[in-house]
Amino acid sequence: MRIALCTDSFLPIIDGVGRVCHEYATRLPKRGHECYVITPMQATGFRGNFPFEIVDFAGVKTPLASQYKSGVATMDPHYLERISHIRPDIIHAHTPGPAGMEAIRLAEKWGVPLIGTFHSKYYDDFRRYTKSELLSNIGVRLVVNFFERCDEVWTVSWNAAETLRSYGYMGAIKLFRNGCSLRQPDPSFEKAAREKYRLSDAPILLYAGQIDRKKNLGRIIETASVLRKKGREFQLVFAGKGADEEALREYAKEKDAGEIVFTGHISDVSLLDGLYMAASLFIFPSLYDTAGLVIGEAAVMGTPSVVVRTSAPAEVIKNGHNGFIAIDQPNSIAEAIEKYLFTMSEEERQQIRKNAREEIPLGWDAIMDEVESRYKKLARCP
Repeated sequence: MRIALCTDSFLPIIDGVGRVCHEYATRLPKRGHECYVITPMQATGFRGNFPFEIVDFAGVKTPLASQYKSGVATMDPHYLERISHIRPDIIHAHTPGPAGMEAIRLAEKWGVPLIGTFHSKYYDDFRRYTKSELLSNIGVRLVVNFFERCDEVWTVSWNAAETLRSYGYMGAIKLFRNGCSLRQPDPSFEKAAREKYRLSDAPILLYAGQIDRKKNLGRIIETASVLRKKGREFQLVFAGKGADEEALREYAKEKDAGEIVFTGHISDVSLLDGLYMAASLFIFPSLYDTAGLVIGEAAVMGTPSVVVRTSAPAEVIKNGHNGFIAIDQPNSIAEAIEKYLFTMSEEERQQIRKNAREEIPLGWDAIMDEVESRYKKLARCP
């Protein structure tokens, strides 16, 4: 098959949607398919050694989120010339934005099936950037209109499906979860991470992802403050970068949350794996995420997570069995942490780590089996 993937975030963007699209684009060619990524231009220069082709259109910085690019594909003559020579069998849009609009145009032009995956809580983003309920509701209506024009709609969790329903979408929805790269923990990675970030032997509480207040990171600081007041010894590590790092540092001082290690962006996968291995618990209180790739990544390294009730990441957690589910309150999250670190026996902790590693991660190969089968059926390919 010839497959077109449309996304507004891609290399070198490292957000969840961009990473998922990259996994699709990397793995589908290994199954014998041609894969093209249609996206706003993020960077120029050498782009070799990819098993897929990037067909990008002129992009400009998005005013309210400067790390992202936007654009109108039909206004880029070079892009139009390139895309005119590519007629895919199926188009899969991972965004309702500019790349999604181009997906609709191409699907209608060529008469091929269009899949749309709902990845994000768009109302939250619109409200944060516009500060207007009216504009946010208009934005959500446009999102729903996009998915209503797709031949099939996928979500990455039931939580995401419920969110799309709350926006007003009434059509059918299929669940296609995100996967993980399954690999064995390497003790040398943990050693390197401990040395690089000068970590002690105290229990490590780790967060990895964007340093963005939409991830409910203030709750981690508040939880750390509760633990410190109880005299609990631990280390708090934030792995990632984002616009709210300085504000988070100030909030930590205000709440007397103790010393925090901010690693910045980590591009070395082995180093991030080392942090997952070193961590006693992965703390992920986000109510924004519709999946939480990092929950699976932590579990691959045998690290259980603490998440909050009603969140999408909580869908894969069995409380006290392969992780912990708390109420979205610092005392509740702190109680879960204390139970694991200071009440349970080492044997019980090892069993939870084993359960997390065996039950939570879904390998990308298994996901791609389902994706490929569905693509073929929709495109009527043998």
